[in-house]
Amino acid sequence: MVGPVRPEVPQGVGGEVAFEHVPVMSREVVELLMPVPAGVVIDATVGGGGHARGVLEARPDLDLLGIDRDPAAVAAARVRLAGFGGRARIASGGFEDVADIAATNGIGEGTVVGIVFDLGVSSPQLDLPERGFSYWSDARLDMRMDSAQELTAADVVNDYSEQDLARIIAANGEERFARRIARRIVQKRPLRTTADLVEAIKEAIPAPARRRGGHPARRTFQAIRMEVNQELPNLAAGLDESVHLLAPGGRALVLAYHSLEDRMVKERFAALSGREPAGTARPLPVPTTAQPGFRLLTRRPLRPGEAEVAANPRAASARLRALEKVAADGTAR
Repeated sequence: MVGPVRPEVPQGVGGEVAFEHVPVMSREVVELLMPVPAGVVIDATVGGGGHARGVLEARPDLDLLGIDRDPAAVAAARVRLAGFGGRARIASGGFEDVADIAATNGIGEGTVVGIVFDLGVSSPQLDLPERGFSYWSDARLDMRMDSAQELTAADVVNDYSEQDLARIIAANGEERFARRIARRIVQKRPLRTTADLVEAIKEAIPAPARRRGGHPARRTFQAIRMEVNQELPNLAAGLDESVHLLAPGGRALVLAYHSLEDRMVKERFAALSGREPAGTARPLPVPTTAQPGFRLLTRRPLRPGEAEVAANPRAASARLRALEKVAADGTAR
């Protein structure tokens, strides 16, 4: 597994690869959205439409706007959700632009009753060698979730300075051998394929360390992928934009798959609600931009059950957090 993975299994149909969505914690997502008033739900990372389908089936009084930056996911979601007719609309874009995309689709601030973020790379992206996400197969260095963007993993690996590479690998991958790996990458340039990158990483990490803690390239691949797709900055922007779209009684749900994402969600949700995050040694300072009128629904994240993890091991690292917009009088609606 390369960092966070949204478990979706690709199937070939007429030469195309579909996003066959096995949504993580779908029961919990639907249950958290059951109390919201009638209105519009935004699935900001719609993927193959698994969560979206569950919500639309459970709540006939809800409409849905699905967003994804991957053109293959957009196409798959349109097919998967076509049976819901006008209740389901699908748009191309990143969740950092959720407010603009919502406005383009006639959805204004304070009218959304649910927003769902399912973070990370999906299994079809991971399992297709040509996408360049996986350290298990040899492919060109790509790692773009949006194939239309210019920056690729090859650009990061071959053009970034050694200092910047070390910083990214340490920050995004939490890799203790970041400096050694960055130095070796620069020494071996140009690197053209994922196999070239894996080889450089293995050569940089001491042999005893390579034999424990999973695949030695896991953290570095995660770090480079996050840089290519600007995952943490986009998440920050998406969270800041999305909460202002919520109507009273509306809820924001985030499924995160690694500690960097989950920490950002925890701290932002805690600040918005004025609550100290669970496990924090001292009160979290509430920034001046914090908005009154939010209630933290999950002081500690919800985790998948044993049965789900047994059936879908890629769900094991998932953490689900939720926040609710409350009315001026403190009620949900």
